[in-house]
Amino acid sequence: MYQPDALDLRLLQALQLDGRAPFSRIAEVLGVSDQTIARRYRRLRTEARLKVLGMADHSRLGRSNWIARLRCNPDAAEPLAEALARRADTSYIGLMSGGTEVMCALKPRNRQDRDELLLDRLPRTRRVTSVDAFCVLHHFYGGPLGWLNKIDALDPVQETALRPAPPETAAKAADPDALDEKLLELLGQDGRTTATDLATATGQTESVVKRRIRALRGTGVLYFDIEYDYEPFGHGTEAVLWLRVEPALLRSAGQALADHREVRFAAVVSGEANVVVSVLCRSTEELFAYLADRVGAIQGVRAVEAVPTLRQVKTLTYAPRR
Repeated sequence: MYQPDALDLRLLQALQLDGRAPFSRIAEVLGVSDQTIARRYRRLRTEARLKVLGMADHSRLGRSNWIARLRCNPDAAEPLAEALARRADTSYIGLMSGGTEVMCALKPRNRQDRDELLLDRLPRTRRVTSVDAFCVLHHFYGGPLGWLNKIDALDPVQETALRPAPPETAAKAADPDALDEKLLELLGQDGRTTATDLATATGQTESVVKRRIRALRGTGVLYFDIEYDYEPFGHGTEAVLWLRVEPALLRSAGQALADHREVRFAAVVSGEANVVVSVLCRSTEELFAYLADRVGAIQGVRAVEAVPTLRQVKTLTYAPRR
C-alpha cells in the first residue's frame, strides 16, 4: 500500500503554492535532485491520482458562485451527481446524507445560465424532491487559498522561495477573450501543460502563450489548485457544516474558521444557515472533537448542521467511476 512520506508532502505543498513551478526550482528549494522531484511527481499522479489544475477565479470577473443542496430519492442521487459533474460550470459534487442529498458548487458564467439551471433544469429533474440554492456572498477560505497551505510541510524560507507574486488587487478583471478562454480550458485539464503544447493547441507562439498566462495570473483570474486522494495521507472523513451565525459576528467567526487546520473552504452564503464550511478530518472522532471543541467555542455560532460526505463525485475535475 502506498505510504507518502515527508518529501511527498513538501512536494504537494510546493505545487499548491505554484502549480507551474519548474521541477528544477522545486528541487533546488527542497535540496534534492530534479530527477527525484520528477519521480515523486509521477508516483503521486499514479498512487494518489494527483492533478495540478488551472482554475478561474469567478469573483475576479464579477461573477457569482452558488451552492445547491438537492434532495432526491436514493436511486436518483448518484445519476444526478454524475450528470452534474459532467457540466463545465460545476466545481464540486458530493453525495451526502445517506445518499439522499447531492451538494453542488455552481459557477454560472452569466445570469441566463444561472436561471436556466436553478429555475428550470434542476427543479424539473425527475425524482428531485427539493432544491435549495445559496449565493456565495463572501469567501473566507478556499479558491486560491488551498488546504495544502495549512499542512506546514515546508519551512517559512522554503515557502517564501516558492510563493509567486500575489495578484493585483483590482476588484474586477477584464473579461477573458477567446484565447484566454481556450488557455483556461486547457489548463483546467492539466495545469502543467507545457507552453509548447499550449502554443500548438491554440495556434499561437510560445511567447504569446506565456505572456497571456502571466497576465491571467497577474490579475488573479487564473490560479492553480491541487486534486488528490486524501485517504493515503490519513484523512478519511469529510463533511460540510452549515452554520447559523449572528450577523454582527460573521466576520470574526469566518476568520476564526479560516484559521482552522481542518477547514478547506469557508464562506458566507445567503439563507438561514449563513456560513458553509468544508472540513477534512482523520476520523469521525476527530470530526466530533472539532465540532465540540473548536466550532462550538466560536462566538456567535448559534447552530451547526454537520453533513458527512459519502463520496466526492467531483472535486475540481470529473473522472467517471470504472
